[in-house]
Amino acid sequence: MTDARAALLAAYLERREDLLRFFTLRLRSAAAAEDLVQDIYLRVSAHPADAEVRNAPGYLYRLGSNLMLDRLRGERRAAVRDRDWRDSNRTVVGGDEVAEEPAADAVVAARQRLRLIVAILADLPPLTQQVFRMHKFDGLSHAEVAKALSISRSAVEKHVMQVLRQLEARLP
Repeated sequence: MTDARAALLAAYLERREDLLRFFTLRLRSAAAAEDLVQDIYLRVSAHPADAEVRNAPGYLYRLGSNLMLDRLRGERRAAVRDRDWRDSNRTVVGGDEVAEEPAADAVVAARQRLRLIVAILADLPPLTQQVFRMHKFDGLSHAEVAKALSISRSAVEKHVMQVLRQLEARLP
């Protein structure tokens, strides 16, 4: 193995620990440095076998520095993008950020109401349930539901009204 890639791989293996220390100091993170040194290996292993490198150690450090700068620029762009998104998607009142989410008690009440609605629907005849689901959940018109189930439009209206009356009578 006398090609350029083999020489670079040999230089990488010989200086791996030095590269790791060098980039740990610059990134202030051993984990980030380990990722970067691994990226150097991936680039070196993909290096063309016929592309000559005169100074393998210098190439490795330059490659690592370029990868580090690319990563830092990407993180900086992501931070700016996230900040801009957060700034455009939040409500500030009197200098304080206001939560957009509903209050916890409102969420609990809505879940309880939904459970009750599901229970009320489960008590109804299967055809009535199907008509109601097709109309309210699938968004089909009365005529479309009637055609799909081979029943009259009047029957669809009666089934929907039956559900609505049950909901009105049993919901608080």
